[in-house]
Amino acid sequence: MSRKTNIVSESERKIFVLDTSVILYDYTAIKNFKDNDVVIPITVLEELDNFKKGNDTKNFAAREFIRYIDKQSGENTLQDWMPINGRAVGKFKIEMNTEAKLNAEKIFDERKADHKILNTTLYLKEKYTNRKVVLVTKDINLRIKAKSLNIHAEDYETGKVKQLDELHTGKLEINKVKPIVIQQLYQTGVCDVKMLTKQKLIPNQYFILKNNTQSVLARYDIEEEKLARVQKRSAFGISPKNAEQTFALDALLNDHIRLVTLQGVAGTGKTLLSLAGSLERKRYYQQIYLARPIVPLSNKDIGYLPGDIQQKINPYMEPLWDNLKFIKSLYSEKDKEFKQINEMLESEKLLVSALAYIRGRSLSNIYFIVDEAQNLTPHEIKTIITRAGEGTKIVFTGDIQQIDTPYLDAQSNGLSYLIEKFKGQSVYAHVTLQKGERSLLANLANDLL
Repeated sequence: MSRKTNIVSESERKIFVLDTSVILYDYTAIKNFKDNDVVIPITVLEELDNFKKGNDTKNFAAREFIRYIDKQSGENTLQDWMPINGRAVGKFKIEMNTEAKLNAEKIFDERKADHKILNTTLYLKEKYTNRKVVLVTKDINLRIKAKSLNIHAEDYETGKVKQLDELHTGKLEINKVKPIVIQQLYQTGVCDVKMLTKQKLIPNQYFILKNNTQSVLARYDIEEEKLARVQKRSAFGISPKNAEQTFALDALLNDHIRLVTLQGVAGTGKTLLSLAGSLERKRYYQQIYLARPIVPLSNKDIGYLPGDIQQKINPYMEPLWDNLKFIKSLYSEKDKEFKQINEMLESEKLLVSALAYIRGRSLSNIYFIVDEAQNLTPHEIKTIITRAGEGTKIVFTGDIQQIDTPYLDAQSNGLSYLIEKFKGQSVYAHVTLQKGERSLLANLANDLL
């Protein structure tokens, strides 16, 4: 995106103060404030120093940001205003001062990093009286505290879905369809799109087409520019129980679709269908990865847990093993399918692991399933997809209303971001699953609680 040629005056440029949470969410955030200036409190650098060791994405983000600061500063001191993107407008600096006339540490009666960041922001307000100073943080509580001190505070908006109720669902139900459309789909398996609508359709969008007496399921095939009938198919003993699950399996079993997202509440079958689909297509892929991000309870690292790495991550992987055990339970120990699963686990052709330990592996010719993707940031999603080599298919599943990671919400999580950004791409399909199929009790809990 080209920068505007008219340079705004200094008084018109805002000063954005970045909190640690913003940098851990997006280490390139400093570049996303247009012609405005950015301040990094020294307290933020101190906190990033504590995050720089480790293999998690937040550790990578901390290291990358520190490298960027070091590179941009060059021979200058960090207290000088320095160009963010090598231009004359849009500068940044590190602010050392954590003392202001209004002292947040005294007001909130506690010495902590958040209060030092508030003091730095208050100091900047006092120093730059002719400019608007804004604290940017993903921490809701810090924003509330800032506003109580008359500080302008905002969430970091880059990567945030604006209209959640307009998020792509991947499917559309159309009533009063011409009988000839449904008849042709049943007879030939395809139908000219113009027979249904003259509007431009989304690639791989799914349809429930109905008239008074008949109905049919279909998908828009962008390559053929036709509607293709979607038939109910089973995968490794798992049969779809509703139209949404039928759509999901169609996308999971279609090798032309290289990226799939399945979004829905607990019990809609997202993980089970993904695992069944990967097992059904196992002969076409070198390996199946089933992974999920670890979100430690009470924000404690898994290092607190006893045992080796595998023993530490096993409690977090149990939901994945439960789905695999369910598929195995559909067969007897003498069945070839039962034996195939055991053989795949022993040879690591089927690998269940934490997402952090997948990093660094080659993703060529892999069927890669990422469960609980709503707990990933947009940058983490991008990191995973950009590692995809030839022949790889990636599936992200999750519930955007059930987020366990601090500083993420239904609008800013990676899964929502991915659904919005990839909508309309020929290699991508999405299905929102709404009907729970786990049990009557589970459905009632989702509806009533």
